[in-house]
Amino acid sequence: MALRWRRTHLGSEADRATFRTLHTASLASAGLREGLTAASATSSVRHLRTLLGTPAVALTDTAQILAWDGTTEQHAPYAAGLAVATAESGMTQVANHDEFDCRRPHCEIRQAVISPLVVEGHTVGTLQAFTDAATAGLARACDEVAQWVSTQLELAELEASRTRLMEAEVRALRAQISPHFIYNSLGAIASFVRTDPDRARELLLEFADFTRYSFRRHGEFTTLAEELKSIERYLLLEQARFGDRLSVTLRIAPEVLPVAIPFLCLQPLVENAVRHGLAEKGDGHISIDATNAGQECVIAVEDNGAGEDPERVRRALAGDSDLDSTGLGNVDVRLRSTFGDDYGLIVETAPGAGTKVIVRVPKFAPGVHA
Repeated sequence: MALRWRRTHLGSEADRATFRTLHTASLASAGLREGLTAASATSSVRHLRTLLGTPAVALTDTAQILAWDGTTEQHAPYAAGLAVATAESGMTQVANHDEFDCRRPHCEIRQAVISPLVVEGHTVGTLQAFTDAATAGLARACDEVAQWVSTQLELAELEASRTRLMEAEVRALRAQISPHFIYNSLGAIASFVRTDPDRARELLLEFADFTRYSFRRHGEFTTLAEELKSIERYLLLEQARFGDRLSVTLRIAPEVLPVAIPFLCLQPLVENAVRHGLAEKGDGHISIDATNAGQECVIAVEDNGAGEDPERVRRALAGDSDLDSTGLGNVDVRLRSTFGDDYGLIVETAPGAGTKVIVRVPKFAPGVHA
């Protein structure tokens, strides 16, 4: 028996109107999530005019117009003055034509509704709707749209704050790269200049690549492959210093190498293993394992060093900077802020029992791209 399919309307007119409104709002939000700038205002203002259904709409900061959309552009120069008055009051206002007189005797624009854009309690700009008659319904609509715009701008500010925090935390990690490591690496390289100049040259190149990666200025994320490559350079330099006293084992599943992770989130763990795990013993071993675990990648950094008091580790992860000399707490915070609280560091340690640090990261996460 054949089934026949016939095209039907998807929902009622009210449903379709709701969809159109939501679609228009989504188009406007793309620009607004970049913050309140001339570029973002220009990309979103025409969609805001569609939402309000008025002849013209302007977006301003507190002192100047950022974007205008509409046919009556002769009124645009007055938007800045209207913004100042609304920013001072912090409330939606209605302006009459004599406040933005364009000198046209039969101008179709007679009034404007000006609503403040508020971010974290501060007025940062205005949304202005120019119309023939400012009804109570339009005033409410303009106010509601302005509140929605303000929410998008707050989200943009949160994202900007998160980015600044991440950058500050990476700068803090860079500051914690041990000067002793730099001095000792250069000292080890110098010791080979006469006895083994080829090795000295190779180590110097590894040192240059290590510092170039550690102090790069672009991108808050990297791939596991790139982070491991930097770690290998670090360990080569430490092995040049410790010789046979330091051995390293790497077991890396090839399928997890492209996984995106926060920049410098593994290197501090390895540095911690060398500095605090092996420096107190005559010989030491470090193993780094990265395994494929379904939707996640699991990375373990383990040493057979002196171990640590679990309470001290707990305090370091809780933010005690006096105990966090290699940035364990910094790494833990960045992992949680990037992937969620389920993805913090897991540290297994005890005095005399070595240390194992486990990192779990999702293979794919929204907004995380190397």
